[in-house]
Amino acid sequence: MDVHLLTYDLSGGLARQMSMSFLGFQLDAIYHTSIELDGVEYVYDGGINTIKPGSSHLGRPMERLHLGTTELPIEVILEYVDSLRSIFTPAAYDLFRHNCNNFSNDFATFLVGKGIPAHISNMPQAVLDSPFGKMLQPQLESMVQTRKAQQGGLLGIQSDPRSQPTASSAKPVAQANGHSPTPGVVRNVSNLQDLNVLLEGAQRSCAVVFFTSATCPPCKILYPLYDQLAAEMGDQVTLIKVDISQAFDIGQRYGVRATPTFATFLQGKEQERWSGADSARLRSTVRLLVDMAHPRHPHESLRLPHFADPRVKLVSYTKMPPLEKLVAKMATADPAVVGVKNFIETREKNGPAQSTLPEMQGFSAFMRNAVTELPVDVMFAVVDLFRCALIDPRVSGYYAEEVEHRTVATLLNFVNSLGTGCPYALRLVTLQMACNVFTSPLYPEQILAHSVLRDPVIQLVSTSFLDDSHNNVRVAAASLLFNIAVSNNKTRDSSEYLPESDQVELAASVLEAITQESSSSEALQGMLLALGYLVYRVPMESELVDLLRTMDAQDTVLAKAKDFPKEDLVKEVGSELLAKGLRRK
Repeated sequence: MDVHLLTYDLSGGLARQMSMSFLGFQLDAIYHTSIELDGVEYVYDGGINTIKPGSSHLGRPMERLHLGTTELPIEVILEYVDSLRSIFTPAAYDLFRHNCNNFSNDFATFLVGKGIPAHISNMPQAVLDSPFGKMLQPQLESMVQTRKAQQGGLLGIQSDPRSQPTASSAKPVAQANGHSPTPGVVRNVSNLQDLNVLLEGAQRSCAVVFFTSATCPPCKILYPLYDQLAAEMGDQVTLIKVDISQAFDIGQRYGVRATPTFATFLQGKEQERWSGADSARLRSTVRLLVDMAHPRHPHESLRLPHFADPRVKLVSYTKMPPLEKLVAKMATADPAVVGVKNFIETREKNGPAQSTLPEMQGFSAFMRNAVTELPVDVMFAVVDLFRCALIDPRVSGYYAEEVEHRTVATLLNFVNSLGTGCPYALRLVTLQMACNVFTSPLYPEQILAHSVLRDPVIQLVSTSFLDDSHNNVRVAAASLLFNIAVSNNKTRDSSEYLPESDQVELAASVLEAITQESSSSEALQGMLLALGYLVYRVPMESELVDLLRTMDAQDTVLAKAKDFPKEDLVKEVGSELLAKGLRRK
């Protein structure tokens, strides 16, 4: 997909006419920018909005600059945009310090690996640094507020319902370009191709097709109920509506002769079909279908407070070291390194709203070269600086791109190659760095699903559990495994990120670590949580369950009660999760 930068002039031409006289330098515009991608314009002004390109009250853009192309799937892009909403909030908007240009720069960096032109991104500071800048600022802010009031919205932007590809409001039908439908809504289908796409996507679950027509009054009576069922069931069922008076190919393919007619599908196969506006039958059939597609796991009937909470938070390491000392230890004047340091310091001091994403390509190149050019004892500083940067979801989101997997993988493989000779501090910060990549919601699917990074992560976890001299290393290894296990567990009902063989390997590793743990209650707690999330709601007929039974996982965990009598997780994992939850029928 092509990525374009759209530029507008907030001053309405005044900047070009008056800037030299008042500012002492030529300014062609007070730039307002946005990103155009796949027929949608993304803009930040009091919140992130999407509109039809060029439809704001500002009229046609001054320029439409081609920034490059992106191969990222649209669903990944939308997740990234959603992850930025906590940074680009209405309250955080500032015309000069945190504005649309900052958003465009960060979004462009994620999409194509580079930001927007410097003369645009540096414009606000250049104005503020001028003698007339402070006098000009209130006038510009007043202009913006006036236009908001006149247009009844943020810079006159009215969200176009036809161009709202956000994670909370996606297109109604899965299309060939990768747009994914949102769970919890009825999908309206108008052709056989789109219907086949949706049914194929529901092959591991279930679906209902509601055949209707424009001249069917009983059909319309059932529409509110159908919408309600979609909202209640969420992603557990795909509810589809087809108007056969328009979709002739579908009506012919399924031989529908009357409306309303319903057809149910389970695991990709049609189950039953009936006609008539029977609301009670529709409601009971949909709920039964969902129960058949997603049978209740034995774990869900047990008292497992640590594992049944959907609000569980992943572990990240946010403690800040003296950054000046870190960079000084690297003995480099690389501008990319200095830029990352300044970004972290600004974010810590003023918050994410006041920090602009630094130039990431240069920093990635520096880190990849560092493993061969810098001494081992200096690599600690490199990885720790990276760890601090990854606290920001914009940075971790950038490294979730497939093209940047190699940067993280390079660091992990370097540490793994050192084996037992890896310095304690370097191993510790590498584990913490790997935890911090999870600050982006893109990390699990985009990285754990790729062996180029998954394999070194698993190796790092397994070898770090063997460090019986440093409790902190085992704690960090358990934290990393916890993040992996929780992320994988959240997808049990669809497609898991971790192949079963890797789940087995990690379970065996953490069970061995639990057996050996005798000194650190914090490490044991982390291991038990990680094991618990690996196991929670695992398919009963799986290699992982076989392994747990073969290794006597229940007895292994319960045996820790002797050394750690105050650890409640020993009983919860051993007696409930492993004993009752995996009991043979």
